Amino acid sequence: MLAYFFNRPLPPGLEGLADLALDLRWTWSHSTDQLWETLDPEAWERTGNPHFILQSVSQARLEEAAADPNFKEELRSWLMQRQRDLQDLGWFGREHGGHGLKRIAYFSMEFGLGEALPIYSGGLGILAGDFLKAASDLGVPVVGIGLLYQQGYFRQMLDPDGRQGEAFPYNDPMSLPITPAPNREGGWLRIRLDLPGRPILLRVWQARVGKVTLYLLDSNDPFNTPPDRGATAHLYPTEERGRLTQEIILGIGGWRVLDELGLDAEICHLNEGHAAFAVLARALSFMRHSGHPFSVALRATRAGNIFTTHTPVEAAFDRFSPELIRPYASAFADMIGVSLDELLALGRKDAANRDEPFNMAFLAMRGSGTINGVSLLHGAVSRGIFQPLFPNWPPSEVPIGHVTNGVHVSSWDSQEADTFWTRVCGKDRWRGNLDDVRSSIEQVSDEDLWTLRASHRQSLIRYARKRLVRQMQERGAAPPHVRQAEHVLNSNTITVGFARRFAEYKRPTLLLQDPDRLARMLCHTDRPVQLIVAGKAHPHDEEGKRLVHAMTRFAVRSDVWDRIVFLEDYDMTLAQFLVAGIDVWLNTPRRPWEACGTSGMKVLANGGLNLSELDGWWAEAYAPDVGWALGDGREHPEPEYDAEEATRLYELLEQKVIPEFYDRDHAGIPHAWLKRIRASMSRLTPQFSGNRMVREYVDTIYAPASASLSRRLENGGRLAVELEEWHAFLRQGWKGIRFGDVQVTRLDPHWHFEAQVYFGEFDPDHVHVELYADPVNEHEQPTRIVMRRQEAIPGAVKGYLFLADCQSARPAHHFTPRIVPFHPEARVPIEESLILWKR
Repeated sequence: MLAYFFNRPLPPGLEGLADLALDLRWTWSHSTDQLWETLDPEAWERTGNPHFILQSVSQARLEEAAADPNFKEELRSWLMQRQRDLQDLGWFGREHGGHGLKRIAYFSMEFGLGEALPIYSGGLGILAGDFLKAASDLGVPVVGIGLLYQQGYFRQMLDPDGRQGEAFPYNDPMSLPITPAPNREGGWLRIRLDLPGRPILLRVWQARVGKVTLYLLDSNDPFNTPPDRGATAHLYPTEERGRLTQEIILGIGGWRVLDELGLDAEICHLNEGHAAFAVLARALSFMRHSGHPFSVALRATRAGNIFTTHTPVEAAFDRFSPELIRPYASAFADMIGVSLDELLALGRKDAANRDEPFNMAFLAMRGSGTINGVSLLHGAVSRGIFQPLFPNWPPSEVPIGHVTNGVHVSSWDSQEADTFWTRVCGKDRWRGNLDDVRSSIEQVSDEDLWTLRASHRQSLIRYARKRLVRQMQERGAAPPHVRQAEHVLNSNTITVGFARRFAEYKRPTLLLQDPDRLARMLCHTDRPVQLIVAGKAHPHDEEGKRLVHAMTRFAVRSDVWDRIVFLEDYDMTLAQFLVAGIDVWLNTPRRPWEACGTSGMKVLANGGLNLSELDGWWAEAYAPDVGWALGDGREHPEPEYDAEEATRLYELLEQKVIPEFYDRDHAGIPHAWLKRIRASMSRLTPQFSGNRMVREYVDTIYAPASASLSRRLENGGRLAVELEEWHAFLRQGWKGIRFGDVQVTRLDPHWHFEAQVYFGEFDPDHVHVELYADPVNEHEQPTRIVMRRQEAIPGAVKGYLFLADCQSARPAHHFTPRIVPFHPEARVPIEESLILWKR
């Protein structure tokens, strides 16, 4: 069978090993680790990849395992457990199984599932991987769509002077835990796309992630030209044409995969704008089935499209020059029956500006029915970024909400923490609602918490020493220096961690503003501190590389070399050790440039604490009893503010964080520290878990979107046709609407407003006349009161009086009448942004 194309024959009794090896559930469920370690301890330690072990282990060793009754019994036990897990309905089946939502297609340029499948670069991919894992736990019917990279992202190497270098190892599909995706005839699924001047063939692979399937497109097909074979070679190519080709493959090719496999997805979730071409492919597919024109097809299908933006600055969106995109867009425009300018207008701020680059985020915005940021603060930032697409609308009404990211806890808690949580909360704690988690953790004793933390710290230090020794040996360090590396760090010292991409806005060297002060802190006689740092700079980010070098040079100072280590090639394996063992997770971005940030969430389940800028998720998570906050909750663009925050950071560490860690009772227990850990674990772990995140998407976005989509598609798309006619009617007659006089009187405790509105030839049923007032503060919603239509104004053609009463102590001039489009099934202003204010 095709599913076993790359699997060697296994001895009788071991056949089930192939199923276990190809199910990436082992990246978070460590139950089967012992099986793989027993087969090949060295390969397990070096790769953590069961599929590779099955490919490489000797036949003799497999025969030995097949003759071992204990091994076979353990294998049988885990196969039965896996089968029970796969058959379980899960939270979704129990809560939503009888509803209309059947499938969600989740598109992402990268997926971070584990080091055995290295097709990610950072936070976006890790989030996507955690999303699939949480969906599997909850039984949510998700299908992932991504790309298979021949080289993926780079691996970081430090030269003897501590400068970053890059390596690009090849991803051999034979050793990856993937198989060719079968087509309906049982062969290998291939997708053909027509690019300017030539077709491109895309091979399709599949990875199993528990109950979820991830499909990966790969252009390295012998039928393609050499440049096209390399189209999916690298993650995020810097050359514009290569980036465009990848995004066409992901969006259009990805939707074609669903079509070819007969996977009807009500929800198309775009994880960032990279996959925005999927909205066009989806509309085209509906056109072919329904016979409707493109405008109606987009109107119908966009209700089921979800766009999650992760970008905190407008300049970071993918853009393509008009000269580059026109040949690609021209062929597609002909296919869907619209002009080239009409199609390109979907990706422009100014539809009439032919010289404006094509913006993928704008296309995603105009092709989706729901848009969200990834934290409360990022939702507000995103409304500011996209404000130009909604001229004259207040920023608070730009149609972008938020679903704060969460992490897949089972992927990031250590085995000890997993055992701890199982004992306290039960083994199904992350598979349903989280009501009991908080109260259960609050009952744990200080002694148990402190024992857990000490064990985590010790495990991290052992791993850090081992990894540091290896990286020093690989760059040719002298034997005495290598031996010194075996003794860095101390298991009883407070351990601060900083691990993330080295970019200027993340301020990774904020602690180095006063290096001598930091050194004194590290080397304090009674209350020492140690620091573990990791992180990569983008290969073309010279400033980021300079920051890496600054940190590595400080780490080899003669007075601190045993108190700070920089571990190269930050990856998921290193991250799992760091988030388990770090006592204080440090995050210092320049607000508001951290859209969410999830690394600090990963320490929560392990009992680590956060010291972070009030940005991203921490702006909504922080409370004085769960961690420490840097900054004042406002934006400070002035460069000198970095020095002020560095001083504040030193003071926080010296006066609050470190003293609390070392404040012990006669038995050596830091009760105040553990009270903080307990509060953080019990409140924040469930709140910022992937479980909560995925359930929130299902309940608040997917289910309503699916219902809206269903209404638009029924009866051959009749509602979509009606909405398109409504849209055309609005655009044709809007300029004929005007306000007349507005009268305001005080009728305590109300303001009484009367507004004259003249509609000309326009039907007033297509709009709402509203009384509007801006929110008093950022935590409130604006005031919107639909005014009541009264009698016609004598002698006027469709002129009416509108009334509204508003109980408010605010002055009358805070309130303004306005006219906005209205249709009970339309999403205003995302689908229709017209608005008229009484000036």
